[in-house]
Amino acid sequence: MTDYQLLKPAGKEQKKESSFAALAKLLPLLREEKRTMFLASLAIVLNSFLTLLAPVLIGYAIDTYIQTKQYGGIFLFSGILLAIYCVAFFASFVQMRLMGGVGQRVLFRLRDAIFHKLQELPVAFFNQNKAGDLISRINNDTDKLNQFFSQSLMQLIGNLFVIIGAAIFILVINVRLGTAALLPAAALLVFTQLTSHFIRKKNAQSLTAGGGMSAEIQESLDNFKVIVAFNRRDYFRRKFSEANEYNYQTSLRAGYANNVYIPVYGFSSNVAQLIVLAYGIYLISTGSFTAGLLISFLIYCTRFYDPLRQIASIWASFQVAMAGLDRITAILALESDLAILQDATREQTTSLLEFRHVSFRYPDGKEVLHDINLALEPGKTYALVGPTGGGKTTTASLMARLYDPTAGTVLLHGKDLRSYTATERTASISFILQEPFLFSGTVGENILYGNPQYTGFTTEKLQEVLKEANLLTLLERFEQGLETKVSGGDSISLGQKQLIAFMRAVLRKPELLILDEATANIDTVTEQQLEEILKKLPASTTKVIIAHRLNTIENADEIYFVNGGTIIRAGSMQDAVDMLLHDKRKS
Repeated sequence: MTDYQLLKPAGKEQKKESSFAALAKLLPLLREEKRTMFLASLAIVLNSFLTLLAPVLIGYAIDTYIQTKQYGGIFLFSGILLAIYCVAFFASFVQMRLMGGVGQRVLFRLRDAIFHKLQELPVAFFNQNKAGDLISRINNDTDKLNQFFSQSLMQLIGNLFVIIGAAIFILVINVRLGTAALLPAAALLVFTQLTSHFIRKKNAQSLTAGGGMSAEIQESLDNFKVIVAFNRRDYFRRKFSEANEYNYQTSLRAGYANNVYIPVYGFSSNVAQLIVLAYGIYLISTGSFTAGLLISFLIYCTRFYDPLRQIASIWASFQVAMAGLDRITAILALESDLAILQDATREQTTSLLEFRHVSFRYPDGKEVLHDINLALEPGKTYALVGPTGGGKTTTASLMARLYDPTAGTVLLHGKDLRSYTATERTASISFILQEPFLFSGTVGENILYGNPQYTGFTTEKLQEVLKEANLLTLLERFEQGLETKVSGGDSISLGQKQLIAFMRAVLRKPELLILDEATANIDTVTEQQLEEILKKLPASTTKVIIAHRLNTIENADEIYFVNGGTIIRAGSMQDAVDMLLHDKRKS
């Protein structure tokens, strides 16, 4: 059984990754946005070119027209600069408009991909990961990426264009002065490379803590009735306080880490301007530089370092997005260990379902079943009894292929159960759980769920189907029949939920019907009605009943005692009682 745990134990270091490698991970998300990205890039290039053209014109106007007091030329160049700024504004607007749509589409596709991936993963995945953390990955982490794509990505690319262009102009105007001006930037590059992994790690911890807090809230609210019943609100408060405190501390550390770039980049910009000013005045004094060129140079220096300061804040957003992407790709990279086995051969057998030398253990747990051999014949009723935690539900789960055995084979009609598709398997096997899950809607919609042959049936037609299946008497337990509303909370009782699950399973007309404590929350009269309905199922239907109440299984054809990794035929009802009592005395 695969270990699907997404939240790994603390202390496992995240593998270091270069900034370029991290950026490369974003490219697959933009594969369907090539045309939009191309147009946005054109707008960025145009905006960057015009932004870099302005300082040259300003310097030329100062040396040519202002110093010679040719006011006509000053007005001409002022008009040219105004036109340049208007075109640059329009290009910037187009770029932002295009990228806003890109962010929303990437967000849609990411959430869709995660949701479909979750549909593919086995029950083991959901047993090992908290629902609140998964919700946080789908909602919060994807939104971090959306914010980066919508607001920051084009700013990052545009600023990179401006930085490269400004650096070229600086070096072309004067190599020595340009080299001196760029020295602080070289130091910034080294600093950024050294701190990027640290900052990304802090953001990953913050997102994980946020997911943990969501999981804690979701778990506490789901069990709030129990918390109130036992008057343990103090426990609820303490657990939330711990999760909230941890989330606060990690968010605080992530905030400090994200903001470290801004003052460092600002200081480097000021140092560079002082270098340019001092060295530039010296060059003017030697006659090798003009005042206009110095002003142009200072503007280009500002054009170079201001985008760097913007990148400092964008880079923090990028690290948050990368931390979110890591948590998202952790889900998308998972593969179900319940793959379909190809080219399986079918053996001649009289058994419906068979265990051959089956063993099973949960990840990091002890072996639940060891070398089990078991055969279920068509039309018979089998009962599984044993102490809590003995392996009854695990056995039933292996029959329904909610898990695969860690050793051995489960056969259905003489063919490896792993070779059946999910549709084929669920058409033959129905599983009524102890705590059935229902969707918001009506009773009728929940009964139809998983029954594609009844898709599109009207209420009247569905009632006829229920009547034919001897299920109409159960419908009387619902005030508005098939139109009874089902929603969260306590809109209907647990017993009523089990009745809906029962009707849903029976309508599938399965060859194997597994009932895991399916009557645990149902009154005696209703239980007797269910027993009558079970008796009227096709004679070929095999039933596996898991129950702690012995009267539930007294009419079973065979009774098996499940405990300690073994499954032993109990023989009679009295033998099953004796085994339970003997096991209880041992424990």
